[in-house]
Amino acid sequence: MTNIRLRYQTLEFGESDIHVCTLRDKQQFQDADGIAEGLGISSASWAYFGVIWPSGLILAQFISAYNTAAKRILEVGCGIGLPSLLLNAKCADITATDYHPEVETFLNRNTSLNNDTTIEFERANWADTNDQLGAFDLIIGSDLLYEDEHSKLLANFINKHAKPSCEILLVDPGRGRKAKMTTRMAEFGFKVSYQKIPQQAESDIDFKGYILKFDR
Repeated sequence: MTNIRLRYQTLEFGESDIHVCTLRDKQQFQDADGIAEGLGISSASWAYFGVIWPSGLILAQFISAYNTAAKRILEVGCGIGLPSLLLNAKCADITATDYHPEVETFLNRNTSLNNDTTIEFERANWADTNDQLGAFDLIIGSDLLYEDEHSKLLANFINKHAKPSCEILLVDPGRGRKAKMTTRMAEFGFKVSYQKIPQQAESDIDFKGYILKFDR
C-alpha cells in the first residue's frame, strides 16, 4: 500500500497563525492493520477525520474571539482539531475527543508543528459509558449530526460531560437535524439560540449553516 499523501498549510486567526498537517484530500486511505475497520469505520469514510471541513473552520473563527477564560473546554468529534489547536495556542484548558484511531497521531503532530504543549485527548465513542473525560464548562463541535440517531447519542454524551452550568457551541451546516438536537438538549434543561453565519466578503466559504448555542 502506498503511503497517504499529506498537506501542510498555515491558517490565520487574528494575530494567531496555526500550522496544520492534514490529509491531502478525502481520497486518502491507510488501514493496513484493520484497526479502523474493526471500529466500524469504512474505507469510504476513513479520511473524513483528516481534512479541514468548512464547519471546523467556522468554529475556529468563532471560538478565536470567544471568552474562554477559566473554562475547561471539550471539543467533541474533533477530527483534525483546528479549534483545539487554536485554543491550545491561546493557552486555554482544552481537551479533545474523537473515535477515529488516527486522530491523536495527527493532533500530536500538529501541536508539535506549532511548538505548543500536548493537547489532552481521549478516544471515545458517544455511546461509551466508561470514558475518563470528566465534566466541562464549555463543549464545542462542528458538523456532528450526520444521521438521525446521532442527535440522541450526541445529546446524551454532551449531558454526561457538561457541568450543571455549561455552554455548548455546535456549528451545524444544515443537514436538517438541528430541531431534533434542540429537542434532545431541552430534555436536559438546555435553552437554545441559533446564530446565522454571515458570509464574509474576503472568505471563499459558502456556508449556509448555523451556530447552535445551548445554555444551562
